[in-house]
Amino acid sequence: MANGGIIGPINDPFKGYQGGTVTSITASTPAFNRSPTNTAGLANVLVVAGGGGGGGSTGGGGGAGGFRLIACQPIPVSGVPVTIGGGGSGGGQPLGQDGTSGTNSIFASASNPITSAGGGGGGGYNVPTSGSGLAGGSGGGGGQSQSPLTASAGNTPPVSPPQGNSGGVANGFGAGGGGAGAVGTSTPNPITSGGPGGAGSPVTSIFGAAPQPFYGPTSGIYAGGGGGASFSGSAGNGGTGGGGKGTSCGTSGPVSVPGTINTGGGGGGGAYAPLSPAAGSGGSGIVIVQEKNGNYVASGVWSINDAYNYKKAGTWT
Repeated sequence: MANGGIIGPINDPFKGYQGGTVTSITASTPAFNRSPTNTAGLANVLVVAGGGGGGGSTGGGGGAGGFRLIACQPIPVSGVPVTIGGGGSGGGQPLGQDGTSGTNSIFASASNPITSAGGGGGGGYNVPTSGSGLAGGSGGGGGQSQSPLTASAGNTPPVSPPQGNSGGVANGFGAGGGGAGAVGTSTPNPITSGGPGGAGSPVTSIFGAAPQPFYGPTSGIYAGGGGGASFSGSAGNGGTGGGGKGTSCGTSGPVSVPGTINTGGGGGGGAYAPLSPAAGSGGSGIVIVQEKNGNYVASGVWSINDAYNYKKAGTWT
């Protein structure tokens, strides 16, 4: 293979650390201590923030927590403080409150800290912000509004580096919250149903095929957006990767589905009904660390294209 005269394969920096010790961190800790066998002091690190809560009263789905996957992250011997972001609460009744945004997750390595932004809350029905979803790692979906019958989505201004996608625009009922892998689904006018949440992103190509005990309740997909609510049609499904389903109206007081814990999933939007409880809350975040046991050895070179792409995306250390 032509690589500037250097003999050997072209390596992918992520794949160079596959197969090492993997630790799943699901609650904040003052110090994550690296394995004694990790003499290189480097690891692949996934940091997912808490998801946003869904909007109330035919509201939009909550946006997924920010998703960042960093290769070759330095791990000091002294330990790394880790903060796991919590999910935002769902908007309540009867005023159609916005969902609150999730909180940040932080892998606080002193030389190169990694921060993922909490997901944006879903927009509520006919609130002063006209039903707009809130900005975040991924944006919350727009909630139904009265005048005009449109609602903008979150993720504006964009988080840098990018960590997710925008929520959908509600031209009718609640739109889906954005996910790490896809935007939330916008809803049409005439009104029909709530919008599904955006899909999350898989990490199985880095940490190994599912099932794995460290994946917890997921199959290796994280940060799915919450589904939007509906008044008379079907509600939007949550995005794969922990997004909660929205709900539609009913006399018994329908319940929205919260985002799944330790996935960063957005909460489902709440329906408009006198007995409806608050919309679904967002799911808490997670940090996964994959260490390399022993020194890293690569026979070959890094591709300059890979190095450029990872640096541009904010994932090259």
